[in-house]
Amino acid sequence: MPAESPLLFEKAHILCYRTFDIAEEINLERARRAVSEDTRRLKLSRENGQYLQLPNPPLAYELGRRALALRDSPVTVDATARLFDHGAASIILRVPVVPGTSLEQLTRVADELYDSQALEDLALDWVEGVRRTIAPAVQGAHLWDQNESYTVIFAESIRGDPTAEELLEKADLARLLLGENGETPLSRRESEAVTQVRFSYTVKDLVVIDWNSAFVYEPSGSGDIPDLLEIANAQLLEFRYFDEKLDEHIARIHDEVQAKRHGWTRLFRSPYRTLTRQTLGTLVDLNEFIERVDNSLKIIGDFYLAKVYEAAVRRMRIPAWQGSVTRKQQLLAQTYGLLKGDVDIDRSHTLEAVIVLLIVLEIFFAFFNVFAH
Repeated sequence: MPAESPLLFEKAHILCYRTFDIAEEINLERARRAVSEDTRRLKLSRENGQYLQLPNPPLAYELGRRALALRDSPVTVDATARLFDHGAASIILRVPVVPGTSLEQLTRVADELYDSQALEDLALDWVEGVRRTIAPAVQGAHLWDQNESYTVIFAESIRGDPTAEELLEKADLARLLLGENGETPLSRRESEAVTQVRFSYTVKDLVVIDWNSAFVYEPSGSGDIPDLLEIANAQLLEFRYFDEKLDEHIARIHDEVQAKRHGWTRLFRSPYRTLTRQTLGTLVDLNEFIERVDNSLKIIGDFYLAKVYEAAVRRMRIPAWQGSVTRKQQLLAQTYGLLKGDVDIDRSHTLEAVIVLLIVLEIFFAFFNVFAH
């Protein structure tokens, strides 16, 4: 019986996403004018894409080409920047796959790219250039010291044109998505866990989504699904960013309350007035941020792309981060109420002290007038 022919990727590339939080808000129209290169707004091309709406579509432009050092040999990567109005900037590095690459070879390359410091440095260098370019279009410019990474292995043509079912049977996609190069096979339970979130619209296409990587087999060449995964990845970054900012603000409230609890100045003025105003400002900013992130993509129907996007959101654990932000938002709102109450009480005490002082002065002057006569 002849041996089964290996899977060979004839036309494929690897999309490496590095998403950074660079601002509180980006005015995409101003950014378009600041960028001298041709820009484009994200638009889903797939039929029935109208079931997903992008109220303020992200803005993309090409950054150029650079060499990326890999173990086997250096490769030339194309880079694209994509800007989101909620303050995220995504650097997309497109790594070509040599035609005829086997699944084993592709797994080795993917494994290297998942944790490549050279790729990380390249993305960071590019995002610094993006920040300088769009500086007039941002509010609250900064660069968070963390970023969100995601990798999409995108195949357009595989030798023999296998169906989705054949791919799942022949290819160890779990090892590919995990970057496992060892000789020992993965357990069946682990393989099933990695590949459990998968979709096919026709018998000839396949999407397998894991928490930090995905495999997309799309003979049509449509980039809609990688685009949706990028949007979800940017949302995850923003919720992580604000979760940390909320932690910092809550910790600062605790420290300031402890430090000012026994200050003598509170006899004349509440020590928490500035802190209360800052807390209110944080709550207002947070509400605006959540609205912008939630509005970055709206689902208005239950079609294929919508199902893929919703599954990606769950797989990336975005609801857990969103829930964490919501809980801390509620805690901050309760804390604001307590601080506001303390400020109001101190203000009323000050007014009462002033009234008592005025009464004492009036009595004093009354006695003074009596004794003067």
